[in-house]
Amino acid sequence: MYMEKGVYPYFREIDSHQDTEVMMDGKKVLMFGSNSYMGLTYDQRIIDAAIAATRKYGTGCAGSRLLNGTLDIHVQLEKELAEFIGKDEALCFSTGFTVNEGVIPQLVGRGDYIICDDRDHASIVDGRRLTFATQLKYKHNDMEALEKELQKCEPDTIKLIVVDSVFSMEGDLANLPEIIRLKKKYNATVYVDEAHGVGVFGRNGRGVCDHFGLTDEVDIIMGTFSKSLASIGGFVAADKDIINWLRHNARSYIFQASSTPAATAAAIEALHILKTEPQRQENLWKITNYALKRFRECGFEIGDTESPIIPLYVRDTDKTFLVTKMAFDEGVFINPVIPPACAPQDTLVRFALMATHTKEQIDFAIDKLLKCFKELEIIK
Repeated sequence: MYMEKGVYPYFREIDSHQDTEVMMDGKKVLMFGSNSYMGLTYDQRIIDAAIAATRKYGTGCAGSRLLNGTLDIHVQLEKELAEFIGKDEALCFSTGFTVNEGVIPQLVGRGDYIICDDRDHASIVDGRRLTFATQLKYKHNDMEALEKELQKCEPDTIKLIVVDSVFSMEGDLANLPEIIRLKKKYNATVYVDEAHGVGVFGRNGRGVCDHFGLTDEVDIIMGTFSKSLASIGGFVAADKDIINWLRHNARSYIFQASSTPAATAAAIEALHILKTEPQRQENLWKITNYALKRFRECGFEIGDTESPIIPLYVRDTDKTFLVTKMAFDEGVFINPVIPPACAPQDTLVRFALMATHTKEQIDFAIDKLLKCFKELEIIK
């Protein structure tokens, strides 16, 4: 139906590098649909590191990490990530999705409990579906609801709370201080997905756990390379016993080909830039606060976002697709969010910022979006 109407919004082709401006359909479009929060995907230093690694190691590893696919740069990246995140050790996977898919099933078993926020990422959902544990969910960021689920659990069992640090569609943060309080009260274990937190929050981008000063209290932290770290892949960081167990048992680690030399070297270089160029993170927050202020002043409904992910609520699937197309025609790329990524009454378009966006680009985009939203009577 949406294809026939000419508003189908998926698999749109980009024929340039990923930056604040991209080329699509032969024209320049402002990119506000990317997860490249640090704006590093076209940084020449990262490109050079990826090229150098390809020349040295080749294009692939032709095997899993367990067997013939471990390179010295894989080990280097894991050591640097563990130090950066603040855990004993880290383990790198070929994609972020397969971190959650492989790690979560190895942390709980029959007779245990896994407790998730009902807006956790699809990779967490798939990971918990692979477990034999009793699966419980609580209403998004509702700490009373979380406590009620914990009260259902047998006291002497493993109780694993799994939560996104930054929710990828709504842009709000998990209430980690309260989650940690409940962890201690009920002797639970906490697993935090920092996919959208690394690079954005905390000291030099160490994430939301660091932002709240709770890294030591969070048992397991995962993250991805495909956002702030300008590559592809993911990692999990924890104490050495947990990491050693996962190294020998996580199926998506043992049976998956290891990350390419180029992707690994790119993530290492991006991590170095995060640590040495705090001005990127500072600029991201300057433009984020500016954009949040402007959206609110213009009358957009943006919910409880506290991050560079800004949801613009539409609350109608047809209008969500239509406003995405209208914005593109005006030169602004945004992403539509419809079920199952959200509830039917919560459809939205997702506006995401990079450290390299300018105020002029933000003003242009907001003005165009305001025009589109008013035309569709989303804003009256």
